[in-house]
Amino acid sequence: MNLTPEQRDQVAADLKRFGADLQLTDDQKTKLQDFLTEARTKVAQYSQANPNATKADIIKQVAANRDQIRQRLVNFLTPEQLAKWDAGVSKAKEFIGQQMA
Repeated sequence: MNLTPEQRDQVAADLKRFGADLQLTDDQKTKLQDFLTEARTKVAQYSQANPNATKADIIKQVAANRDQIRQRLVNFLTPEQLAKWDAGVSKAKEFIGQQMA
């Protein structure tokens, strides 16, 4: 499934924000972009497969996968970057295009 231009813009905005906050290397930016694109695609696929899903359902689906998401980040973020990521996600009002509760 290809992302819409709006979804691609969301990934680009997230990447720019995280890249600056975490002081990512170019390699890390590439890995994070791939990761964010994949995560956003999964949300879009879930929404498409579950057309009657509410925002709360989608948020619950994203939240259920947070441990898996974090584990993938452990593979390429430094411990300091990971700590900043954790702090940012805990305060985030939006994550991979979804308003968080």
